[in-house]
Amino acid sequence: MAKKKIDVLKSLSTKELIQKVSETEKDLFQMRIKHATGQLEKTSMLWRSRKELARLKTFLTQKGKAE
Repeated sequence: MAKKKIDVLKSLSTKELIQKVSETEKDLFQMRIKHATGQLEKTSMLWRSRKELARLKTFLTQKGKAE
């Protein structure tokens, strides 16, 4: 992940982070369904989505501890 994207994620508010976590979880679920039915062409997207979700949750936890 590019340094710029990480800086953007760090600058998001708690509400925005929660919204992005929700969207990412939803997308990950849809990708898992497509993968199970053989419709997902780029299986690497599963891995990337899981990693992004972990990053978002980490930033959310850090924001919670800072407040």
